[in-house]
Amino acid sequence: MDEMGLKHLFSPGKIGNVEIKNRFIRSATWVAKATIDGYVTEDLIECYNQLAEGGIGLIISGYIAVDPSGAATRRMACLYDDSYISGQKKLVKTVHEHPDVKIAAQIAHTGNGVFIFGNQEFEPVGPSPMMNLVLNKPCRELTTEEVRRIIKNFVDTGCRAYDCGYDMVQIHGAHGYLLSDFVSPFTNKRTDEYGGTIQKRTKILIDIYNQLRDELSKNFPIFIKLNTQDYLQEGLTLEEGKEVAKILIDIGYDAIEPSSGRYNLKFGSKKTYPSVILKSKDDENYFLPNVKILKPIMKSRPIIFQGGIRNPLTAEKFIQENSVDFIAMSRPLIYEPDLPNR
Repeated sequence: MDEMGLKHLFSPGKIGNVEIKNRFIRSATWVAKATIDGYVTEDLIECYNQLAEGGIGLIISGYIAVDPSGAATRRMACLYDDSYISGQKKLVKTVHEHPDVKIAAQIAHTGNGVFIFGNQEFEPVGPSPMMNLVLNKPCRELTTEEVRRIIKNFVDTGCRAYDCGYDMVQIHGAHGYLLSDFVSPFTNKRTDEYGGTIQKRTKILIDIYNQLRDELSKNFPIFIKLNTQDYLQEGLTLEEGKEVAKILIDIGYDAIEPSSGRYNLKFGSKKTYPSVILKSKDDENYFLPNVKILKPIMKSRPIIFQGGIRNPLTAEKFIQENSVDFIAMSRPLIYEPDLPNR
């Protein structure tokens, strides 16, 4: 199959004012190639170099910690102070040596998402008290002042990413990490300005965007990976997820990459999570129904489709019929980083 047979997949698209040469995105992936304390290594740079050589349009980095308290995953890259800038600059420069390849910094706080691969010494924190059932440790409720400080840390880290030369920033608001726990009614029982109604539970994402936009050029894209459904009893429903997405689009987020669920699988779930192990064609494209529900509220801003995408002809069809705007993948690009070129 040649590129002409996939003309929509290989057509340029935009996130904000940044043009991306094709519709292939490497979805953010934790690769555990930073140092123990979060500095960029040559191994991490080479990982992104291979992806850039392989013809990808946009690389979204593995999640980058905005605060020491939110860097709980082993060998997770960090950018919460200036000491990390030189390594991140070198990484971005390497990617940009490949014609027209763009790279986004995904910035995150792990919150209660401290897992078996993480540091057992980390204190899980979140919007409300709960148990971290993997570590069998309590998750401490953040004070209002701590929430405001974390918002500032997201903003400061986003500004450092801009200074490092990243083309855009993605806020990580999914998978049971801190920001998605604020959005979910299952994990957010607060009574202050950051809890209660959907608008208040979304306020942390609104504040991060508004403050970051105040600091950066209006042409610098800010987008989000967003939980749109929890698959938990009393958790975020897809209907509520659509309301959250609309709030974020209305305030100015440049794109949404919808996701669902959480990695803390010991929470009792109402229904089975979409499986990342694809046993048949019926298992592919498992977030497509969510994307189609969200697409009408996007105000012509792109929606990024990820989740079990394995067939380029099917992906081409989704782009052609305007169901989605970009195709994001992880596992296929781990196995074959030069997949777009091939």
